[in-house]
Amino acid sequence: MTAEISDVSSSREWRAPTHFRYWEARNEPAWLKREKLVKKLFKHDLFPTDEHARFLLDDLYGGDPVAERFVAEVFFGPAGHQKGRQMLTQALAEGIESVPDAPQSMIDLFADFNTVPDWVDREQVELGAEIWRRWGTMLFNVAGVITLEIYTEAGVATPLSLAGGYAGDNALRRFLESCKFWIDTSEAEALFTPGSAGRTTAMLVRVMHVAVRKRVADHPEWDDELWGLPISQTYMMLTQIGGSIAPAMALWVLGYQTTPKEMRALLHFNQYQGHLLGVQPQWRPTTVRDCLQVLAMSTAARSYDSGEHGKELIESFPAAFAPRPGQSRLQRLRSAYNFRIIAAYCGVWMAPATRKPYDLPRAFPWTLILIARWPLITVTELLRRLPGLRGLHNKLMVKHRLGWYEAQMEGREAAFDASSALRR
Repeated sequence: MTAEISDVSSSREWRAPTHFRYWEARNEPAWLKREKLVKKLFKHDLFPTDEHARFLLDDLYGGDPVAERFVAEVFFGPAGHQKGRQMLTQALAEGIESVPDAPQSMIDLFADFNTVPDWVDREQVELGAEIWRRWGTMLFNVAGVITLEIYTEAGVATPLSLAGGYAGDNALRRFLESCKFWIDTSEAEALFTPGSAGRTTAMLVRVMHVAVRKRVADHPEWDDELWGLPISQTYMMLTQIGGSIAPAMALWVLGYQTTPKEMRALLHFNQYQGHLLGVQPQWRPTTVRDCLQVLAMSTAARSYDSGEHGKELIESFPAAFAPRPGQSRLQRLRSAYNFRIIAAYCGVWMAPATRKPYDLPRAFPWTLILIARWPLITVTELLRRLPGLRGLHNKLMVKHRLGWYEAQMEGREAAFDASSALRR
């Protein structure tokens, strides 16, 4: 049965999927020892407060009801996916008023989408977006690799495996769609400009998530008592940390310098971006410490239960960058480099215990490339702070990430398709 935790003061019953093992794990000797050590060294707790933990556990059953009503009525209703997509793109380009006879569920969705929450600080959002642009293709690398850690969990791996996007031969295509999302949403003013590519992509991804959530939740392989709701509020919120605090700290190892102030801006940017995606959790972490505590909680709670599904996802990611039949000589050279550098990143950012059970390419000697680049990256990070160089550096990194993306896409377009059936 689903674990339930009662809050005596409010008589509320708190839900918790049984395979998110937080309450059990935090009482294990190893985690008690780590908790005591963190308290001694840093004078703060390793984990969130129990109240915040209950919110996070309960939100593993939280979805996106506003968007879900629209998708159920239109995409899965008489209009169908094609007509629903047309209505959606028209409303995004010309405004909801331009869609004749728009259903109330669609009006409600766009009211939610177009309302900027009171907590949003526009300057912080724009600074966070600028940092994503500054990172260039390193954002793609770090976001792709650190996500592999969580593929050990069936609650994450099963929806991805059923949808098929990140598995097998589709892994590169789906990853490049994620890159397109990261590019579009981090353009200057993109999240605040009606009709922008960033807002359009965010809404298309939001609807795609809802469609996948419904199909997976209805699938016999999914067990909500074990894992909660597919693509839940908590896992989407963890993605925001995976786009801000986690990569900012991981990139320091390679010489990329992101200050605590910039980390907070990154978090704020990711949270407003997440709001557009329907991420509206009961509790929102607002500090670096909050985020580290949430990461500690999700790490302690791991069940390592994804089995063959997780194995396929983890092994498919680096393999997707290997040279492919039909590529030109230049393309094969580029792919050979990408494959090896991804192998190096996996060696740096994946825990040895996570890597061990899987057939992943060797990180050495390619990690030597990262070591060799460290002095140049460090010097560049220092120079970009000089007057006049900040903007120039940002433009060069934007140009580089677009060039990399276009070379990988080879003329294809990102689809963000909500109509795709599950692969099994």
